[in-house]
Amino acid sequence: MKEKSSTQAKKIEELEDRLVFELAKAKSEAEKAKAEVEAIVAVYQIDAEAAQVQARKAFKTAQTRAHWIAELAKCQSRRETIEEIHARGFDLTDDIIKAREHEVDVGALASSDDDDDDDVSKSRSENGEDLDRGEATPEEN
Repeated sequence: MKEKSSTQAKKIEELEDRLVFELAKAKSEAEKAKAEVEAIVAVYQIDAEAAQVQARKAFKTAQTRAHWIAELAKCQSRRETIEEIHARGFDLTDDIIKAREHEVDVGALASSDDDDDDDVSKSRSENGEDLDRGEATPEEN
């Protein structure tokens, strides 16, 4: 009976030692996993913050561009009105030239950075910027 009891006590002790070892091992693995997860979360947080900054920048750029596009539409409308008055026989050549120049300036601001040079030259040729170079005013006709 003593031997049996002694054998069982040794087995219990061995199992307890093994349990303590396995528990320490599990705690170590859990801490390691926690550290890895925290590192991954930190990286995602940095990426998310960078994405927010970029989104705010893009939104601000879009707002600015929308503003200048609206201004361009106003300038075009004003120029067209002045040209209609000019066509009725009033000498508004200087006003038309100034309106076109202003329209080109605003058009450059409204266009994206890549197209600036193309849009300005295209806008000038489409708007007939050659009015002061050869077009006859109604008074000359």
